[in-house]
Amino acid sequence: MSSDAPPPLTGPDFTAGVALADLPEGKPVLGHAGGKATILVRRGETVHAIGAKCTHYGGPLADGLVVGDTIRCPWHHACFHLATGEAIGAPALDPVASLEVVREGDRVRVGGRQTPPSRHPVSSPASILVLGSGAAGAAAVEALRREGYGGPVTLVGDEPPVDRPNLSKHYLAGKAKEEWIPLRGEAFYREIGVDLVSGDPARSLDLGAKSVTLESGRRLDFDALLYATGAEPVRLPLPGADRPEVHVLRTFADSRAIIARASNAGRAVVVGASFIGLEVAASLRSRGLEVDVVAPETVPLARILGDELGAFVRTVHEAKGVRFHLGSKPAAIGDGSVTLDDGAVLPCDFVVMGVGVRPRLALAEAAGLRIDRGVVVDEQLQAAPGVWAAGDVARYPDWRSGQPVRIEHWVVAERMGQAAARNILGAGRPYRDVPFFWSAHFDVTLDYVGHAEAWDAIEVRGSLEGRDALVAYRQAGRVAAVVTLGRDRASLEVEAAMERGDDAALEALVSA
Repeated sequence: MSSDAPPPLTGPDFTAGVALADLPEGKPVLGHAGGKATILVRRGETVHAIGAKCTHYGGPLADGLVVGDTIRCPWHHACFHLATGEAIGAPALDPVASLEVVREGDRVRVGGRQTPPSRHPVSSPASILVLGSGAAGAAAVEALRREGYGGPVTLVGDEPPVDRPNLSKHYLAGKAKEEWIPLRGEAFYREIGVDLVSGDPARSLDLGAKSVTLESGRRLDFDALLYATGAEPVRLPLPGADRPEVHVLRTFADSRAIIARASNAGRAVVVGASFIGLEVAASLRSRGLEVDVVAPETVPLARILGDELGAFVRTVHEAKGVRFHLGSKPAAIGDGSVTLDDGAVLPCDFVVMGVGVRPRLALAEAAGLRIDRGVVVDEQLQAAPGVWAAGDVARYPDWRSGQPVRIEHWVVAERMGQAAARNILGAGRPYRDVPFFWSAHFDVTLDYVGHAEAWDAIEVRGSLEGRDALVAYRQAGRVAAVVTLGRDRASLEVEAAMERGDDAALEALVSA
């Protein structure tokens, strides 16, 4: 997370000017202008000046990767336009400053801040309704306004949009302030003219009438609909699973409830060695609790990461005191304990279930949309005339593998929401973003690029123990996904190679 105190300024003062020859092609140069950290990027004879700090978590753009007319943040792959500073690819939603660059002979200097570009007003469709205020829905309504859409927009969701990845990471660990969690407040939506409806969920969807009816009976009509209802956490059907000390984690309220429980507790059991389960384990352990993790697999995360990397993640947790009970399932949850299927009893003050989520498809299925383990959409994310779907609910054609996929990643959901918004306005662009997510485990962060539901081979380059490694997952000989530890730039380069379909460059990267 970003710090409140700005780092000291380094590098040249760009307002005094620098030699054009000192600016390498396509590589950010860090300096400052007007008391703010700034980067210069040269593209041919054109030089761009933008703020040096990513607006997502404050990542250093000077260490990022320039791709065409964009720059990508090394931390979580947010994408900014070099000429305007606009945030055009999640997870960043706010722009960075864009500054005037003045050419004076063989030197350039930075002037004042440039105003954001204006968009040609868009008035079609007549109205847009977004069902779901999670990653996809929240990103979509902002993209609609950024693209110039001036018609009515309504956003319906369980809660105002929040920074959901943080709920299991820094916030749960006590390292992020509460005010950092809401993505936007109600005032923001009023300012951009979005009607935010929270706490009144949708009860039914009528595609013929182009309307949604809420639990309160309120009817919302639409001309175009984005279905982005997200997913809900699974609760195992166990005796005692409905006890008040048994928690799941999906919402801001869920995370707050776990924190409140942890503040007066000494021991916790986490059911499930999923990414969420292990992130919760790490966060609770960071708070000083004794933590036991129960899961049926013999290696945590092996189904997603493979045995070697999964075993490494286990050692990271065990080195911090997390205890694993693998190859076991909970049989019952009682007062102050969890009983396993082998008869072992684990004392605890509360339980967190992290055993996966299921997409919220009931409204879509009842309305007659095509369902196949998700709402089936085409390459433009359209599910039916006037209806699009994005995020955890959408099953879309993956252009790299040629197979339909449904991916439950935060950044994927945000980018799908942005892409769907543009297509609702008539862009007609296939969704081709490369999937990306990150997962934090104490002092280890895994960056995952691509998508591999299965693999024929796994190649590990570097040292997992040294926190400096690249892990490639191959399907039919082709690299389908890559995980990096401590190699932020390599992760960006892999994403860019996959994005442009450059298998030769990808092979060179994973073989280096």
